[in-house]
Amino acid sequence: MYNGGISISYYKIKELKKQDLSYYNIKGFLFNQIEDVFDYGYVADYHQDIIDIDSYYIIPDKNNFYVAIDHETNRIIGSIGIRAYDRDFILFEDVYNPESTASIWRVFVDRPWRRNGVASTLVKLGEDFCREKNYEKIYLHTQKTAEGSVDFWISKGYKIIDDTENNLKTVHMEKKLY
Repeated sequence: MYNGGISISYYKIKELKKQDLSYYNIKGFLFNQIEDVFDYGYVADYHQDIIDIDSYYIIPDKNNFYVAIDHETNRIIGSIGIRAYDRDFILFEDVYNPESTASIWRVFVDRPWRRNGVASTLVKLGEDFCREKNYEKIYLHTQKTAEGSVDFWISKGYKIIDDTENNLKTVHMEKKLY
């Protein structure tokens, strides 16, 4: 079981623990990334998991949150959250459940660190965690407005299962693990 951190020459990846919440400015990092990528701030309906990271990612056994940390500054440069599928999308009512489906959330990499393998390393670690917890597939959604996100996920083996064409340009994706 993964219980520490991966150290790359210029950053490390750490599994977030309760004591880390007060040490690292995780909420600040996530809200800065949301502002940068999506051009809006806090929205209560979208960001409950950020406000209560502990309950969404740290306490549940089948959930987790990883951060990439710059060795020089000790600041967060990337993130990924994994949790049991907990959405209520009618479209996926009989498709996904929390026992067999994980969902990936909050995959962000600070702009200066993009295209350096940080996101790929975080996703690989997240997928390994999902296999360890016996999930059969992973669900995620992204927005076409997030530059390069759909192409990134496709390059990691995720398939588009629904392109909503809604005002947020949401694309639902999945990857089967076995």
